[in-house]
Amino acid sequence: MEPTADDVDAIRELINIGVGRAAGMLNDITGCAISLKVPSIQIVEFAHLSERNGRENDPVLSTVSLNFRGPMSGLAALVFPPESAAHLVMLMTEETEESGEMDAIRIETLKEVGNIIINAVMGSIANVLSQHLNYSLPTYQELGITALAGSIHARVDDRLVIANAHFRIEDTPIDGNILLILELGSMDALLASIHGMDH
Repeated sequence: MEPTADDVDAIRELINIGVGRAAGMLNDITGCAISLKVPSIQIVEFAHLSERNGRENDPVLSTVSLNFRGPMSGLAALVFPPESAAHLVMLMTEETEESGEMDAIRIETLKEVGNIIINAVMGSIANVLSQHLNYSLPTYQELGITALAGSIHARVDDRLVIANAHFRIEDTPIDGNILLILELGSMDALLASIHGMDH
């Protein structure tokens, strides 16, 4: 089942509902003024991504990911260029690059932020499915998107939803991506549930 333009809009709206909830939680936890929006998403097949990126053009990113299983299966991740990830952590923790513990603080902060955002987004999607999804614990890695998809042995026809995430923390903009890698049949399950909402 190929997603239509309306389907893409519906998926973007589900992700925005999730990130809106996540921003509220992050505001409460950090005391920072945080807004988070997803203005656009792309849906591509893994084959097209790996053709386009290849091994040479797969820039290393700071990624927080977790696997999910249920009526939909795959991997969800929050990914940033490393300098954006470091900037995000400094704004949220008021640590500086000179802090000896910066690496450990950065990883733990990113895992916590990633866990909140990914769970809120997947919770929004699970509500549409009206079914429960099981999640692994979040892991932090530094690798490219193609390598990340390869880590769960993504097939050529698995779908990737790449959502551009625009953060604003205390008036400072930071850009990243929310990535959903949907294994075979998972996109169909999601689209069927979205179409069911329309009737």
